[in-house]
Amino acid sequence: MDDEVMLTVPPLGKERHIWHIPQEAPVSRSRRSRGNGEYESAVPARFADYTFVFPAELLADLEDASAALAAFDSYAALKLGTGSHVLGPMSAVLLRTEASSSSQIEHLTVGAKNLALETLDEGVSGNAAIVVGNVRAMEAALRLSEDMTEKNILAMHRALLSAQQGWEDQAGRYRDKLVWVGTDGYSPRGAKHVGPQPELINDAMTDLLRFIGRDDLPIIAQCAIAHAQFETIHPFADGNGRCGRALVHAILRNKMLTRNTTPPVSAGLLHDTDNYFAALTAFREGNAAPIVQRFAQACRFAATSGRKLIDDLCEQLDEARSNLRGVRSDAAVWRVLPNLIAQPIINTRYLQKTVGLSKSQAERAIKTLSERGVVVARTGRQRSVVYEHRGVLDVLDNYAAGLRRG
Repeated sequence: MDDEVMLTVPPLGKERHIWHIPQEAPVSRSRRSRGNGEYESAVPARFADYTFVFPAELLADLEDASAALAAFDSYAALKLGTGSHVLGPMSAVLLRTEASSSSQIEHLTVGAKNLALETLDEGVSGNAAIVVGNVRAMEAALRLSEDMTEKNILAMHRALLSAQQGWEDQAGRYRDKLVWVGTDGYSPRGAKHVGPQPELINDAMTDLLRFIGRDDLPIIAQCAIAHAQFETIHPFADGNGRCGRALVHAILRNKMLTRNTTPPVSAGLLHDTDNYFAALTAFREGNAAPIVQRFAQACRFAATSGRKLIDDLCEQLDEARSNLRGVRSDAAVWRVLPNLIAQPIINTRYLQKTVGLSKSQAERAIKTLSERGVVVARTGRQRSVVYEHRGVLDVLDNYAAGLRRG
């Protein structure tokens, strides 16, 4: 991060309040003494009408990153075709690898197999169920990206949190309690960031949505600032980080910088968590350059790593097509094949629901795939049989492992 570059923004305001740990809270006397007393909560700055002055070198960085992201998007469309199941696989890959790279924050590390099994309702991993919620939130964000409204932001959050057991009543609505980051749940005193009081959220989100609606800013910078402001507002009781990442892709799609697929921007953004948090702090102190630089770097990472991921997945499809040589061109198996990227573990129920095959077509397709060595049978939950494409699973797991290694 280049500390010499400045992109001046209004700094975060603060207001003072008094906190008392409830008497029934199971804390020690010393913890209660430290936790009771004065604290400061955030008063979000306003950006809807703010005039930004971008340094020339930052504009050049943003132009380079935008070009890389647009080239990746075009490459994905060329390799996979705009009519293929690109959105599904890339969304699933993105959310799973984001969960892996951000495990220090959310403790969500899920392998490709567990995620695929969970999608079939054959999973046994609690983390996988949450990541499936992440995928649904991402897909909701892209579906709703044409109209960036409060209603759609809440719908995105509802899709995310509905899959998280115990949080269903908080899904799709702003929080009504204070939240903070960086200390235990008993007191905000000593926290790294204390969100705004609940009564400030509506106005802050209205301003943020007006800011997102602007068309006079570099798109990646707009994503970075919107994301940082969203995380500063922390409008929900839970899921703010995941929802904030989905918001980035909604903006990219809304501004048409990406049109065909979902580049793994957040995996790059959160891979270096120390610099990411330092950039958020700098943003709140009045300098948006570090968070914008982090986003530009993450976009270049997404373009490079995403291209290799697509190449590796296409190689698996090419090998499968070779194994299926001689099969009639109108056979249902050809309709199934692209779906193995999105869902590398399948069963007849999934093919009926997702691909639109009849039960007999689904059974014949799986029989052909199995006999030709494209998929292999394994036992799912409750002794049901599912069929997996080992090569695709390995590609996805190797990609996630590469992120963890840096």
